[in-house]
Amino acid sequence: MLDHQTLAFLGALEARAGQTIGSTRAAVDDNLKRSAHLATLIRQDIHRHPELAFAETRTSAMVAALLRMWGIEVHEGIGRTGVVGVMRFGNHPEEGPGLGLRADMDALPIEEQTGKPYSSVRRGLMHACGHDGHTAALLGAARHLSGLKAQGACSQWNGTLHLIFQPAEECGLDGGGALAMMRDGLFERFPCERIFAMHNAPSQPVGKVLTRAGPMMASSDRVDVTIRGEGGHAAFPHRSADPVLAVAALVMSLQSIVSRNVDPQDTAVISVGRMLAGERGTYNVIPALARLELSVRALDAQVRVLLERRIGELARLQSESFNCSAQVNYMHGYPVLVNDASCSALVEKVARECFGSTMVDGQTSAITGSEDFASMLEVRPGCYFLMGNGNAPGSCMVHHPGYDFNDELLPASIRMWIGLCREVFNGARFP
Repeated sequence: MLDHQTLAFLGALEARAGQTIGSTRAAVDDNLKRSAHLATLIRQDIHRHPELAFAETRTSAMVAALLRMWGIEVHEGIGRTGVVGVMRFGNHPEEGPGLGLRADMDALPIEEQTGKPYSSVRRGLMHACGHDGHTAALLGAARHLSGLKAQGACSQWNGTLHLIFQPAEECGLDGGGALAMMRDGLFERFPCERIFAMHNAPSQPVGKVLTRAGPMMASSDRVDVTIRGEGGHAAFPHRSADPVLAVAALVMSLQSIVSRNVDPQDTAVISVGRMLAGERGTYNVIPALARLELSVRALDAQVRVLLERRIGELARLQSESFNCSAQVNYMHGYPVLVNDASCSALVEKVARECFGSTMVDGQTSAITGSEDFASMLEVRPGCYFLMGNGNAPGSCMVHHPGYDFNDELLPASIRMWIGLCREVFNGARFP
């Protein structure tokens, strides 16, 4: 539950944004501006109070309180800290499509260095990926839609909208917050015919929409390799089985998987993020144990299978060649993110109508970053798209201590969500 002070703060935000909406085009546009202004205030407040994966209690409580303030049905505790808002349109919404719009809520364990007046008040935590902006944009769209519905502007719509506020996208393992919500019956309780999610894109012009049909983001797996040998005196290496030598050889040979086992037209990444040996030893001691920690990525599910098999084979055989043994712990993270072709086409259509063709790239390059929305796309067709966060001097990439979501992106994000709802609930059909 939110405390009285925070509830009063939310009420003040709504009062500052303005609650009324008229039926004229000018009034609708004015309310959209007010919703974007409110989203900015919300975004900066969330930014000041970052919360890590599955600990988004304040954020989810704020989301739920705002949705209720706008008359939207709310369901909490889905995937531990997830929230779903439900809006129904038409006389028989059950006969229309179910649409899911998803925003992520969690922050990262990074010390903020932006110097902004709304910088994180929690030491060592910050919103370094823009999830504060994603949440605020979907809330801004929810407010605008509630106003449109109250004034009868959605009378021709038919269907059910599910506003999905998801925890723990940054978790990295076990499917993250997406799979946690699905395990709690997300799509059984809130049926979605199609699902969509957006992420900001640093270095791209503000509001530019980028997407592609098919594989768009890579799978991401973590691998721990432990090589055991026989330690001894550094002066007598012939009386030892040196795991350091085996690890060094393995670091180099792992790259042969990418260059010699994977089709050159496919994408694969094996990166060694950490190498440990002799943690409690000294310069003249050959350790008995060495470890590698790997990040493994692929843009094709079969390539992912190949990488897992070959990493295991190479680790064991390479270690044996040095009279050592290897133990491989291969931990599956997020799967390959694959966009549905018809949903991608719909995103392009809405984006062109909203911003013009020059602000849309429907054939953007796939990227080797990963995203847990991929787990949702494995069970429901949909589309994940990017929107430019700006390329002004001083802007930087996500997961950087100087990163900040650009509030100028909020109005465009809200327009995209509204446009997708209008298309789907006005009778968009999918193959």
